[in-house]
Amino acid sequence: MNPHALVFVAPADDKPAYREALMMLGRVALARKLPPPAVLSGWESAEWIYPELDDDLRAEAAEAVAPFPVDWALVPVQGRRKKLLVADMDSTIINVECLDELADFAGLKPEIAAITARAMAGELAFEPALMERVRKLKGLALGALQRTYDQRVRLNPGAATLVRTMAARGSRCVLVSGGFTFFTSRVATAAGFHAHRANLLLDDGAALSGRVQEPILGRAAKLEALKEEAASLNLLHTETLAIGDGANDLDMIKAAGLGIAYRAKPIVAAQAHARIEHTSLETALFFQGYRRSEFAGADAH
Repeated sequence: MNPHALVFVAPADDKPAYREALMMLGRVALARKLPPPAVLSGWESAEWIYPELDDDLRAEAAEAVAPFPVDWALVPVQGRRKKLLVADMDSTIINVECLDELADFAGLKPEIAAITARAMAGELAFEPALMERVRKLKGLALGALQRTYDQRVRLNPGAATLVRTMAARGSRCVLVSGGFTFFTSRVATAAGFHAHRANLLLDDGAALSGRVQEPILGRAAKLEALKEEAASLNLLHTETLAIGDGANDLDMIKAAGLGIAYRAKPIVAAQAHARIEHTSLETALFFQGYRRSEFAGADAH
């Protein structure tokens, strides 16, 4: 037996989407002679337990919910609640790409953002793309870093709830970013992460030097971070969760027991175990079998 849970989550304020998706997935379940779903949260989430995962089920579920703005996942019931969360920061835990916003204070946002977009889509190697973008910011006053954080950076909906709920249940939560420690240190505290890893921007005491300390934390280093954190806790890869949006997150997403693409680039969405496109980061908790009554954090409701 290899039981799997088929979970779907609708936007909390979209009752029609919930009803329609529930009905369509109900037809899939009925065809397989399964009992009615368990409702995880009224007008929001429901799940079925399938005794076995077969080749057709994932395709049937995807087809059933395709017309509706809901997110769904098929996850093994065994070991469903993960003991390690490794999360990307930019455009995942927070709402922006920090480097793009920092570049705005130098009048270079369109130029820098274009390079960022290509790197996140997997069209450019991450490390040289990062070095090129940082080089263009040489001479930018250090005060722009704090202004960027204060004026532009916000936690994405559900971020604090996801992190604080998992932490409260004994999971280790680590923020791993190809961005910069100036931002990860602050975001990690705001969201409730236990630790953070990122790159270090170099400066001359007054302005950015246009360089980043090497070796650069990129795609391979994110995967290594997942492996190192799991090994330090004696965890199997099946006990881990990784979430991100860009190509540099793909290796850790594929290696985790549950790899989630959050509003991700197509190359990532196509290869992740599950996707969040329409709902908040709280959905990663529903995928793990949490009920809303178990949620914690500043943006729980």
